[in-house]
Amino acid sequence: MDNYTLTPTPKTPRLYFNSESGDFEISGRSIPENSIEFYRPLMEWLDKYVSAPSTKTRMTVNLEYFNTSSSKCLVEIFRKLEKTLGNSDVKILWHYEEEDEDMMESGEDFKKIIKVPLELVVSK
Repeated sequence: MDNYTLTPTPKTPRLYFNSESGDFEISGRSIPENSIEFYRPLMEWLDKYVSAPSTKTRMTVNLEYFNTSSSKCLVEIFRKLEKTLGNSDVKILWHYEEEDEDMMESGEDFKKIIKVPLELVVSK
């Protein structure tokens, strides 16, 4: 299975998904014109990944900002990772700047609604 990567733009995040190592990263800004279309190829890639995941999956989320429609896509990504529980040691690392309460609260909100362990990580 090939890795899935996208170079960031001012409106879209860097996406790095390595199927062999299980290292995933979403970083930058996520305010695409159409979030569903932007994330659709990644969702399709994840559908394949969950059928044969790495023994360890670590997803780093390090976003400066994301819009509401991206938030819905993030939940969908996290729900797909839930499907690997039992077959992969899955963990999400939610990074936020120390003074960015909105990003911290977003991480706390996601933590409440998903089954995958999510750790809040303060960046200084």
